[in-house]
Amino acid sequence: MISDPIFIISMVGMAAVLVAWIISETKESYKDNFVANNSSMLSTIFGLMMLYSIFINAGDLSIVLLVGSVISLLVLLVGFFLQNNEIISSSRGYFIPIFLIFILRTFIYEPYQIPSGSMMPGLKVGDFLLVDKNSYGYKINRIGNPLSSQSDPQYGDVVVFVPQHNPVPYVKRLIGMPGDKIRIINKQVYVNDQPIKKTFYKTKEEQITKRYRDLSGKITSKESNVLVDYYYEEHGNRKFLTRNIRGENIQYPSEWTVPSGNYFVMGDNRDNSNDSTKDVGFVPRENFFGEASYLFMTWECWTCLPYFSRVGTIN
Repeated sequence: MISDPIFIISMVGMAAVLVAWIISETKESYKDNFVANNSSMLSTIFGLMMLYSIFINAGDLSIVLLVGSVISLLVLLVGFFLQNNEIISSSRGYFIPIFLIFILRTFIYEPYQIPSGSMMPGLKVGDFLLVDKNSYGYKINRIGNPLSSQSDPQYGDVVVFVPQHNPVPYVKRLIGMPGDKIRIINKQVYVNDQPIKKTFYKTKEEQITKRYRDLSGKITSKESNVLVDYYYEEHGNRKFLTRNIRGENIQYPSEWTVPSGNYFVMGDNRDNSNDSTKDVGFVPRENFFGEASYLFMTWECWTCLPYFSRVGTIN
């Protein structure tokens, strides 16, 4: 994100607008300066460019909030130094809310929206979660060692992390700890040769979309009706529902031994999840940035109304 030209232009632009505004407040001859007179409009444009850069690069907003807090504090100090009440009043109005949002989002809770169905049936597309940033140690950046020593991820936790192959955060269920041997046979998960306890809940006929690659290499989609089995599984101190499409992925080809400092994660929607059994692979400890602890809203699409009927703690 930091090397993105759009992000760099937006940062330079915001700095130029800020400097022009400070000069215009201290020198009467700069009052009619174009940049100073249009500072609100230019700040909005550069701010939108910055948000766009963060979105397309899956950047961490906490870093931007930190930079914004430092800059607004410096401007506030400049105002005190120059004894300019206008600069003091304006910069204080920015510094206080930006700093409070930075503290809240970085060290307490960060909102996260479920982008896919990999954690169905418990978590659905459009669910908004609160990620507890204190659960595995305080961080400013999403990737890296925590600033403070906290508890490590535990069996069954719903963890939010940045995979090594993709900068976009994922949410999965923690299945294996460092040193564990994971084996999956006929959809039964074994950890160190002990099966994860599962209890049949129900079977339901559902329509799913399957994607195929034809002889020409073109990918096509086809709707089909399948039987889906739901099970309650118990792992660690968690009890949760898993979804298994009957006839899919009957036998995994191998077993995994989790390396030191890494973890093994899976989606609750076992046959439709990109997790440690596929591209995600093992997840390093420093790539976890929190535990999903609370569901506070569901908003399935931009043209839909959000609803709150599923609000509650996450199993």
